[in-house]
Amino acid sequence: MALIVQKYGGTSVANVERIKHVAERVAKFKMLGHQVVVVLSAMSGETNRLIALAREVQSEPDPRELDVLVSTGEQVTIALLAMALKDLGLKARSYTGSQVRILTDNAFTKARILQIDEAALRADLDAGRVVVVAGFQGMDAAGNITTLGRGGSDTTGVALAAALHADECQIYTDVDGVYTTDPRIVPQARRLETITFEEMLEMASLGSKVLQIRSVEFAGKYKVKLRVLSSFQDEGEGTLITFEEEKHMEEAIISGIAFNRDEAKITVQGVPDTPGVAFQILGPVADANIDVDMIIQNTGANNTTDFTFTVHRNDYARTIALLGKLQPQIGAREIMGDEHIAKVSIIGVGMRSHVGIASTMFRTLAQENINIRMISTSEIKISVVIDEKYLELAVRVLHDAFELEKAPAV
Repeated sequence: MALIVQKYGGTSVANVERIKHVAERVAKFKMLGHQVVVVLSAMSGETNRLIALAREVQSEPDPRELDVLVSTGEQVTIALLAMALKDLGLKARSYTGSQVRILTDNAFTKARILQIDEAALRADLDAGRVVVVAGFQGMDAAGNITTLGRGGSDTTGVALAAALHADECQIYTDVDGVYTTDPRIVPQARRLETITFEEMLEMASLGSKVLQIRSVEFAGKYKVKLRVLSSFQDEGEGTLITFEEEKHMEEAIISGIAFNRDEAKITVQGVPDTPGVAFQILGPVADANIDVDMIIQNTGANNTTDFTFTVHRNDYARTIALLGKLQPQIGAREIMGDEHIAKVSIIGVGMRSHVGIASTMFRTLAQENINIRMISTSEIKISVVIDEKYLELAVRVLHDAFELEKAPAV
């Protein structure tokens, strides 16, 4: 008998029929003698609908009240699934994040999990119940409802698996695993049987939508066995995210290509080239809870420097406005921005032991006349910022250049 945590995304519970299908899948695991905890997202599109309602009432919705509103989406699906399980003759009980006592900080809409009180869940599991938990939500020390940010149900699932010392955390979504890149852009993209946590963390952080980055961080930190599967297929092994590199993985120089359309580039031109200038620019940005991604600083003439960085596109207008107010204080000549960029990244642990990867990437893009605006590297990835209109072309030609449609030799 194993303890399994299963997380189902919005498309998996998009309607009553899909919810009943999930109940039947859960029932199969339960009949095999396993203890099962199910974590659910809201129905597909429901969170967006609720956010749109909030914006009809308030152009910039109050974060606390927005969390109260959007957390209701998951309450619908957990109650319906618990009913569907009971209709199949199983004992089941649903829990909101606050009922579980998933304690978070008080950063509304972007809360982080601090602690989980799993006692009630263990008691229900020992009593033979299927436990159904609302993903994406928790509560702070003052009892306020909080949400974990978009995709936070993955984080809930992995965090519960860690707290319960589950044998496996299964993430069910609308794809049957992790692919070398998005098959909608490259039809020849190949499903990976295994991928390392390190590679998955990079892919999640660089734009892959299969798993939310904090869920991968949790899984790696607490050694949670993680598997990505499709809720629309009854068979299949999905993709196993491994803790250690297998010997044959060295043959796979590049494991995948990730991309992100959701970034914007901001350049602060002509600031004094003095110690502390980076903090003067990015300190207030961080204080505003705005995440910064890639950063480049170029020294110019007359002891000045140009400072360029990227932020999420949703934070673009707010960042431009913030820097506009700071412009006299930091002595900037001009503040410029570009919302029409995209980031493309190649990822692979094999890059550690192979040379020429960057030159192949840059040559491939140059042959298509795709200009690189920014470059960032780490031990196992190379990221470039390009014009958004070239994104799909860049992904396709890089996938071909590294022959990712071919399985690595064993």
